[in-house]
Amino acid sequence: MSLARDKQAAFARFAWGVLAYNVAVVLWGAVVRATGSGAGCGRHWPRCNGVVIPRDPSVETLIEFSHRATSGLALVAVVALLWMAFRRFPAGHAARTGAVWSMILMITEAAVGAGLVLLSLVGANSSGWRAFMMALHLTNTFGLLAVIALTAWWAGGGRRVRVRGQGAAGFLALAPVALTVLVGITGAITALGDTLFPKTSVGLTGGEHFLERLRIVHPLLAIATGAFAVIASARLRRLRADTTTTRLTYAVAALFVVQLAAGTINVILLAPVVMQIVHLFLADALWLTLVLMAASALAEERAGEVVGARTHRTGAAVPA
Repeated sequence: MSLARDKQAAFARFAWGVLAYNVAVVLWGAVVRATGSGAGCGRHWPRCNGVVIPRDPSVETLIEFSHRATSGLALVAVVALLWMAFRRFPAGHAARTGAVWSMILMITEAAVGAGLVLLSLVGANSSGWRAFMMALHLTNTFGLLAVIALTAWWAGGGRRVRVRGQGAAGFLALAPVALTVLVGITGAITALGDTLFPKTSVGLTGGEHFLERLRIVHPLLAIATGAFAVIASARLRRLRADTTTTRLTYAVAALFVVQLAAGTINVILLAPVVMQIVHLFLADALWLTLVLMAASALAEERAGEVVGARTHRTGAAVPA
């Protein structure tokens, strides 16, 4: 039993490492978009400019090719995650479920990335279809990071999530998660607009293109979501007083404040590439913290805790 537990603990550490690596890949993908290097390999996928390894590449080609290479390694890591999960955990374990979904969303992540290239929705393309694909890409990326994080969480002893019967706690835990996805989508579209139509002065309105006119949506939604999430996390802290959930609610509140500050600086500095990456990193950190807060707050009760609760109410132990 001790050996099995050690292997499961090692798997949990590996899963957290896979998550960290995928966050790095996501950030490098933002560099590809922010530098306009998405067309660096031409309209070719998975090859780059028609070859496996580009010769005499431009800077744009190097940036795009390195992103593809690191994304390929991310796929290998998730394959290893899936294989290890089925080797080290019994049938029905939550870690297996998380690993399966990690594999599914990694495949769809690659498909969306390939679609952007093959449909020429990169470079200077400013169409509505590109905005839609960016929103889809962001949603899939958030999902991928979430299930990898949950895989690590469950492998480390976290309990399965149960949504039914959670009452107000369910709403307080899940509503900020849903709203943050919308904030992320508007952020991805805003970042695309900042890349294609660089701002020359501080301001969120004006411009003829729809990407320029949509800039005002993201900060307003982010501020509203941040205020709601801080209030919801404070209320959730009262409903779920365990140490882990409490720490995560404080982390959510702190990250929202820091993220809003970073967003303000990003606007003032006219969205330089470095600040865009910092802003995205904080967004990913906040997203993952929200997901883990929800997982902790909505976890299934342990059998012993159920018995203990019944004992407390009745004054006598009730068999499980």
